[in-house]
Amino acid sequence: ILKVAASPAALAERNDGSAEVIRHALFGYFSQKTGFLVYVEDSHLTRIEYTGNDAVYWETTIETTIDNYKPVDGVMIAHSGRSVVTVFKFGGQLGMTSTKTRIEETWTIEEIVFNVPGLSMDFFIPPAEIRKGSASGDPPELTSGKFGN
Repeated sequence: ILKVAASPAALAERNDGSAEVIRHALFGYFSQKTGFLVYVEDSHLTRIEYTGNDAVYWETTIETTIDNYKPVDGVMIAHSGRSVVTVFKFGGQLGMTSTKTRIEETWTIEEIVFNVPGLSMDFFIPPAEIRKGSASGDPPELTSGKFGN
């Protein structure tokens, strides 16, 4: 079993004005037979406070089953799966009802290519609005496989 939960400090870094990330946890299960990842659940709970209103909570959960592993250039890659996204909104003004939205998708990967000719690191630079620590807007440097400040 894989369990990763964001620390309070990491959650605090994600807060933005009226939005507070309360919880972010990731669970995963591996096949005992193959050792491959077969299930992942990613869950977020966010509290949003609007001026003059009670707080509204948004809980987003993505559950994914992963299967049909095949070797691609010596690497076992999952080629299909099923994802279910549930968005649950609750709280707010008195009398406000909660809402729950569910989206299901079955997906397949038909083609996998490594080392695509002409594909540079520029394709993997995150958009400026999600980068942190770059007041100049310059792309972050890639250091040890992670984007640095």
